[in-house]
Amino acid sequence: MCETNAYIEKDGGEELYLENVDVLKPEDGKILMRNIFGEQKLFEGSIKEISLSRHKIILRKE
Repeated sequence: MCETNAYIEKDGGEELYLENVDVLKPEDGKILMRNIFGEQKLFEGSIKEISLSRHKIILRKE
């Protein structure tokens, strides 16, 4: 499987936000994420980076 983990940029590092992200879509100025287990989170911020080879999404709070 090719799911990825989402991290929030925090204090010069990264904090895990949601594991095994399968769906990522913009929704009303926010980012909706859903993982393979059906867990959903709505993030208020932006995407800083997506690395497909490292299976990693870096988010930034605004």
